[in-house]
Amino acid sequence: MSFPRTLALFALWLVLLPSAAPGDLALGVCAALGAAWVSVRLAPRGSARMRWMALLAYAPHFFLYSVSAALDVARRAFSPDMRLKPGYVDYETGFARGFARNTFATITSLMPGSLPCAERDRTLEYHALDAAAPVAAQLGEEEAELREALGGRDSG
Repeated sequence: MSFPRTLALFALWLVLLPSAAPGDLALGVCAALGAAWVSVRLAPRGSARMRWMALLAYAPHFFLYSVSAALDVARRAFSPDMRLKPGYVDYETGFARGFARNTFATITSLMPGSLPCAERDRTLEYHALDAAAPVAAQLGEEEAELREALGGRDSG
């Protein structure tokens, strides 16, 4: 089992924890150990190469994009006319199936009004609240940012 993964997962547990009661901490240790065991089986060490400084530099972009997505969806939901043109957008990604593509799909689910909903060989299908918006262009920008954080290659 991977100690760094276990430690990272336990740190995540502490962030989400409502209290520091001994029972909560014990449950957190058990959950972190179980999650680390599963993660090592599903994504063995070395299956994805991270550039930690690039990933750290990516964090503010990710946070701002998440907040932007929430505000955009809230604005649309509370707008009297809603200005929605829902539809599907296909995006051809350079990421092969695996870690990198899954990470990309997870991150892009936070883009304003878009949600990955299907996957084909090299294409991800997104449901968009406004299919007339430049969704594919935004996805391309996001893919370039993530590729840099993953070491500039398909870490799939």
